[in-house]
Amino acid sequence: MRQVLVLGLEGAGKSSVLHYISSEAAKDRTAPTQGFNSVQVSAEGFQIDLLELGGSQNLRFYWNQYLSQAHVLVFVVDSADEPGLPAARQELHWLLAEDPRLPLVVLANKQDKRDALSVAELHRELALHTLNGQRDFFLLPTSATHAALATAISIRRVRSLLVELLSQL
Repeated sequence: MRQVLVLGLEGAGKSSVLHYISSEAAKDRTAPTQGFNSVQVSAEGFQIDLLELGGSQNLRFYWNQYLSQAHVLVFVVDSADEPGLPAARQELHWLLAEDPRLPLVVLANKQDKRDALSVAELHRELALHTLNGQRDFFLLPTSATHAALATAISIRRVRSLLVELLSQL
């Protein structure tokens, strides 16, 4: 079993990303995660356990306790929540300092929103340039909503990247 830890601030779209990775069925609404969600996906002869921890302030305290079991960290960011980006950057860099070797996949979610920042803008806002050469990291645009035409393609790309990273273990 290979574990992917899915983190991000509240409202970033973590549960929706999990839903679309494990099932391509459309979903109208997703309730905020009160604790954690877990889904298992079979891929290329192995099981992937996707564990999402809620992003509210009181749950972030527990995030680092799950890092040691994770093989990949997925950090979901709401691309349209510019006021929340400093907090997202702070939490992300705190996690990365806790485990400097863990591969990182940042999902620039909600790209379907008109006021969403581009991947390049998020790269700068999240200070990802400071990671160069330190670890494997990827920044992918996603739109985990049933209304977005790009959802199936962007989430399939995330899933195949996770399979690729985990098959190298």
